[in-house]
Amino acid sequence: MHINDYLGKEEIRRFTARSDLAGAWMLLANWALIAAIFAGVALWTHPLSILIGVLLLGGRQLGLSVLMHEAGHNTLFRTPWMNRVLGQWLAAYPVLGDCVAYGASHRIHHQTAGTYDDPDLPNYRNYPVSAQSFRRKLWRDITAQTGARLIAALFRGTGNRIMMREGEGSGALLQGLLANLALLGVLAAFGVAELYLMWVAAYLTSYMLVARIRQVAEHGAVKGLYDPDPRLNTRTTIARWYERLLLCPNYVNFHLEHHLLASVPAFRLPALHQLLCERGFFDDYPDAVATGYREVIRRAVPELGGALPASG
Repeated sequence: MHINDYLGKEEIRRFTARSDLAGAWMLLANWALIAAIFAGVALWTHPLSILIGVLLLGGRQLGLSVLMHEAGHNTLFRTPWMNRVLGQWLAAYPVLGDCVAYGASHRIHHQTAGTYDDPDLPNYRNYPVSAQSFRRKLWRDITAQTGARLIAALFRGTGNRIMMREGEGSGALLQGLLANLALLGVLAAFGVAELYLMWVAAYLTSYMLVARIRQVAEHGAVKGLYDPDPRLNTRTTIARWYERLLLCPNYVNFHLEHHLLASVPAFRLPALHQLLCERGFFDDYPDAVATGYREVIRRAVPELGGALPASG
């Protein structure tokens, strides 16, 4: 299988075209949603609104992580310095990441996906798992155990499997702390500095949770984890609007298409998926695409299949 079997050179050129305007819009939209979440809780401060806010902020932190991923691929913006500067300060540093270190390490994953050398294998090679095992993982996420290990790894300058590999957390901790201090300063300027605790709580809990589910959706319980064909080692998930809000922001659910052609900016992935569907790319690979994250969980945790509502 080769991409040229399905796309012509001009189509590849069109799909890989980058845009400063689109990148700026994605960053602006993500931060506008973050601002809206803080504003909503400030206007109605209640335990329920705080809980909802923490859940939604975890999805937005994942959104920033996805944009860090884009900048690491140099596809968030067309202009190189915008990937390096805006991608770092407005996407990576607020979630204590680093575009440069992430990009260098992540490219190894792309080169080795479908092999035993994939550095991300510990995140998904054991799927499918039992319901008990899956519940333990989720419990560690929502009780901040996973997040605490990540923070400890960041201060040690080492990796943490669920969020980053060895070396990805080193060198940018100071910038990450400065970016978070700036966010605290903005909230303080509006008289709601205490709401920054929601950002910390989300980072330690819901961000870890949604990041795990995203990883499972991308490569967990796939048909051929050690097969080089991305239709067998990677999955795309067709998401509903509420899933896009929390679990797969910024088109990260089109992961198979991303592995097929990593130079395609995220905002073009839905169109690429549609064209590949029309050309029969998925015809003999029904497991390459899941309809919603409930279906993903059914595949990853077969024992839970009967306990989950049917996908609609």
